[in-house]
Amino acid sequence: MTMDLLIMGALFLVMGFLVGVKKMTWLLAGYNQKRVKDQEKLARLVGGTFGIVGIALVICGVIGLTQVETLLPIALGILLLQVVYVNIKLVE
Repeated sequence: MTMDLLIMGALFLVMGFLVGVKKMTWLLAGYNQKRVKDQEKLARLVGGTFGIVGIALVICGVIGLTQVETLLPIALGILLLQVVYVNIKLVE
């Protein structure tokens, strides 16, 4: 087990739950409620992505993946693509 991946995965899962299920979008950095077209869609999209990344990190932590240098850039790339998508489609 790799504890750092488990901790990061747990943090992503908690953030995914808080944003996606509890709709606590104020936790998102740079979030401006007035500029977002569909706040419900934003919460589901960001919360779901955080959840998926969190699950992937926890699974890799449990199986003992030691090549963190490969996994983290992929996770960050997914999150970066999501930021671009949200800024194009959901922000006025």
